[in-house]
Amino acid sequence: PAGLLGALSVTEPVFVGKGDRDVLVHVGDATSVLECTPDMNAVASVDARGVIVTAAAGEQHNGADFISRCFFPAVGVPEDPVTGSAHCALAPYWADRLGRTKLVGRQVSPRSGVVGVATTAEGRVKLTGHAVTVFHGDLSPSARPDA
Repeated sequence: PAGLLGALSVTEPVFVGKGDRDVLVHVGDATSVLECTPDMNAVASVDARGVIVTAAAGEQHNGADFISRCFFPAVGVPEDPVTGSAHCALAPYWADRLGRTKLVGRQVSPRSGVVGVATTAEGRVKLTGHAVTVFHGDLSPSARPDA
């Protein structure tokens, strides 16, 4: 989309494509992902749920095959720390480029996280990893006073 690369402070992307929900921007190196400083207002104006910026992982990324950052200001999430749905798009993208069906992605947001991905012959993606519970509670219907 017009203005997107400038909004991300990205020059010379390897690939830019839009899926059903998000725009994927593949940049040439891991440093470009780490140094990406998006204009959130401009990113929010893109006709998509959000923008995923990715690159092949360097040796400093502890065995990861690719890294990413995910920006979703249009839905109230400036930068998502670890995004399972984004890895469902990243898995087939990187599997095609690296020639493997099982890969490791590292989302390099300030909180960061590692997501194992595997593409299946049926076109599905399996995600694996460790999660941290940040909230626990019970939901129950509340009685409305006017009901």
